[in-house]
Amino acid sequence: MKKITRATFKSFVKKNSDKLLAKVISDFNGMTDCEEYFQDAEYAPAKKSDIDAVEHNLGFSAIWLVGYNRDRFKLIDNDKYFGYSVSNCCGSSEIVIAK
Repeated sequence: MKKITRATFKSFVKKNSDKLLAKVISDFNGMTDCEEYFQDAEYAPAKKSDIDAVEHNLGFSAIWLVGYNRDRFKLIDNDKYFGYSVSNCCGSSEIVIAK
């Protein structure tokens, strides 16, 4: 299997930006200084980000990449969805498209 890289993920997001679904599984909370998990996380249309940090979020609020080879990507390919899960020290999410 071919290794999934940041470039692979960025290309997927760019090609499918109008039909992306996102599920945020965990997010870093500065108040508790740790990741907090969302028990009832569900897929929803990916929202454009208000934060001007395209290098890290690729323009979407459900994505945050830290870089420096610290992002981990995993393929999601099942009967309903195709995409990638992303995890790092700032949280984890799944960015997919419906089949």
